[in-house]
Amino acid sequence: ISQVFHKHWLDSPWSGFFEGKDPLKTGDTGVHEETLTHIGKRFAQGPPNAPDFKIHRAMERILKARMDMVSNRQIDWAMGEAMAFGSLLKEGVHVRLSGQDVERGTFSHRHHVLHHQTKDRSTYKPLANLYPDQAPYTVSNSSLSEYGVLGFELGFSMTNPNALVLWEAQFGDFSNTAQCIIDQFIASGQAKWVRQSGLVMLLPHGMEGMGPEHSSARPERFLQLCADDPEYFPPEEDEFAIKQLSHINMIVANCSTPANYFHILRRQIALPFRKPLVIMTPKSLLRHPECKSSFDEMVPGSEFKRMILDDGPASQSPSAVKKVLFCTGKVYYDLLKERRERGLDDKIAIHTIEQISPFPFDIMKKVTDLYCNAELCWVQEEHKNMGAWTYVQPRTQTAIGGYHRLLQYIGRETAPSPATGSKATHYKELNNFLNDALTV
Repeated sequence: ISQVFHKHWLDSPWSGFFEGKDPLKTGDTGVHEETLTHIGKRFAQGPPNAPDFKIHRAMERILKARMDMVSNRQIDWAMGEAMAFGSLLKEGVHVRLSGQDVERGTFSHRHHVLHHQTKDRSTYKPLANLYPDQAPYTVSNSSLSEYGVLGFELGFSMTNPNALVLWEAQFGDFSNTAQCIIDQFIASGQAKWVRQSGLVMLLPHGMEGMGPEHSSARPERFLQLCADDPEYFPPEEDEFAIKQLSHINMIVANCSTPANYFHILRRQIALPFRKPLVIMTPKSLLRHPECKSSFDEMVPGSEFKRMILDDGPASQSPSAVKKVLFCTGKVYYDLLKERRERGLDDKIAIHTIEQISPFPFDIMKKVTDLYCNAELCWVQEEHKNMGAWTYVQPRTQTAIGGYHRLLQYIGRETAPSPATGSKATHYKELNNFLNDALTV
């Protein structure tokens, strides 16, 4: 009698992908500084062998700013992404990015295609011209059908595990037009058909007073589709993080630093298996002066941080801290600013959860044990029936070890619509919950 196992199916279209790999070992996501510098410099100039390629004046300013960043060993969001892409291309990994307006970036931050200003249809892609033997880089603006394009990219990611395939929504809100692909294939594909996909969804998300159709990528929907048990604390062991990833059906993250974004993109390929990754990406943080990372956070030995823990005055004597704020995404920077202005750096600790699902139970347990006398709060800018609250709340209680110490909610009240249409109301709500969060 011949037996057919799950694993025979898993590998059928990807000959040899799983063979000889340690299923619990991730490759290094750090990159040598020389490589970072080379990619950064190439990303900061036009075609080196075509001096007559005329670049737009505004673009020249942007390129100069990029060159300055490289000489300061610092990156912003767009540069972090370019370095993740470039370093994968150098390693022979095809990178493919599509979506509405992705060549320039919805928020004019990416600029992966430079246009000759006096000659029609003459373009240059810096990331496709980094190394003579690099893998191809494909970046293409798509039509406005999220459903069709996301479906196509999903198919692309399933045919080739050695390509980083990314689809970016113009705003995260618009991904709901492709809900069918998300429910039917991305969240449940591996369980239904024993097929893996490493597709990355980039969903711009953040409450910035832009109204109900341009504020929320609805992280709560993706988190609800994640199949980890809120009441199960996995065994604490060395392989905790990678075992969680191998068991989960998809990864949901909200990175707050360019270096962490760099690592999570590279980790998609470094993993010995493939899982869909949904990232809530920033809008105003693209240009936020504090949202920068140093090369030191990207060199070999550095890695993706599932949580970014407070390392300021509050962390010096955690047992004396009165209040601990957990959050994810852009609200982190609002909280930091407010805490600084109120002079509460030693009284309140602020930690971010970067990878929301699978949940960092182990780190959460350490943190709550360490800040043993503090009031624990979850702060979010989304309304209470949205955002990560309903996902984080039971899992934090599991990490604490019960309901004897409760995680409190701070944020906007429940609402049917993701955001108000009035700028004044938006700021009023923001100031109200920031005030709640930073009152000791």
